[in-house]
Amino acid sequence: MVFSHREPLPAPPLYGASTVADVMTSAAAALGVEGFTNTLALPPSRRVAVVMVDGLGMPLLRKYAAHAPYLRESLDSARVLSSAFPSTTAASLASLGTGLAPGQHGMVGYDVLDPVQDRVVNMLGRWDADVDPLEWQPHPTVFERVAVHLPVVTVSQPRFEDSPMTRAALRGAAFVGASTIQARIDAAAVQLAKAPAMLVYFYVNDLDKAGHRYGVESPEWVRALEDLDAALRLLARRVPSDTLLLLTADHGMVDVPPAQRIDYSERADLVDGVAHTGGEPRMVHLYLEPTLPAEDRDALALRWHEAFGTRAWVLTRQEAVAGGYFGTVSDAVLPRIGDLLVLAREGIALIDGRRVDPGAFEMIGQHGSLTRAERDVPLLTLTRPQAPARRGGGKGARRG
Repeated sequence: MVFSHREPLPAPPLYGASTVADVMTSAAAALGVEGFTNTLALPPSRRVAVVMVDGLGMPLLRKYAAHAPYLRESLDSARVLSSAFPSTTAASLASLGTGLAPGQHGMVGYDVLDPVQDRVVNMLGRWDADVDPLEWQPHPTVFERVAVHLPVVTVSQPRFEDSPMTRAALRGAAFVGASTIQARIDAAAVQLAKAPAMLVYFYVNDLDKAGHRYGVESPEWVRALEDLDAALRLLARRVPSDTLLLLTADHGMVDVPPAQRIDYSERADLVDGVAHTGGEPRMVHLYLEPTLPAEDRDALALRWHEAFGTRAWVLTRQEAVAGGYFGTVSDAVLPRIGDLLVLAREGIALIDGRRVDPGAFEMIGQHGSLTRAERDVPLLTLTRPQAPARRGGGKGARRG
């Protein structure tokens, strides 16, 4: 039977309407590439550059807007989008790159069960050697589809050029690597000037690293935001005048104090009958033993409710899929989703101490769940094309 969670869940992301999955597809449509829908009503443009800032949630940007005077200028006209679900880098970057919901692209968490091998595999830097990124995520990316018509360039850190994430969800673009953000700004400006029409993807992860290590309430995070703001002001000055320069993010973040970083593996009653655990500390996948009787599954769900029911949402795979949280779920992706999902509502992190690096308990900034602090992300328009664009685009004021 389906075990109902006790607390009402937030609404699922509106895939195809107002999520990070709609940014790159709308950018392609704004460039005039056939086969894409301009869901976000972006202005027609000859050049589009999308800056993805890892970890910049909209609530954080609003809270610390005084430290980001350049970005603050765009806040009044900003749109609030939803991250993918879970609100984590693997899911959201894959949605950005493919235009698909996680139920289609299959990257449904930080680490998830590979049902073929019956083991948990990582979706970011440490992919299992036996997992082919092109088989795991076989759908064509937005970059592959656009590159048939016009140049597409990724500007990022060199170490991401041939990463499994790039090959799975961001493949198809010419890659330009540069270690510092200043060098990446230079590279993006040079690339945008090379062709009369182009799509550029620009990735920045300094803010996310500061948040995980020091927390989003820390002076270090604020300084990282200030540095980012100054860098984006410079980028806006450097891009050609007919460039549509956009900023979005993959997720927000919340701080979790040490006492609330909970090793749930110390509770035998919470892991009895669990074959594998995955996900992230604020959105746990629990994969149950296949032979576990239905009454024992219900009893396990009840124990999780009793342990965390006031601080987390506990729901079954069936509830999550029926609720649309992963979008439409394909048959291949379905078993990658946990039989039970535990989503943090309050400031807690749920960690399986048996299988993670001890450093996981030192991480302050966390994300993955459905709270607004984690899932609300910005869409800022930093520059608009000055010159008339293709298909009769009108003039617009250019910021920066």
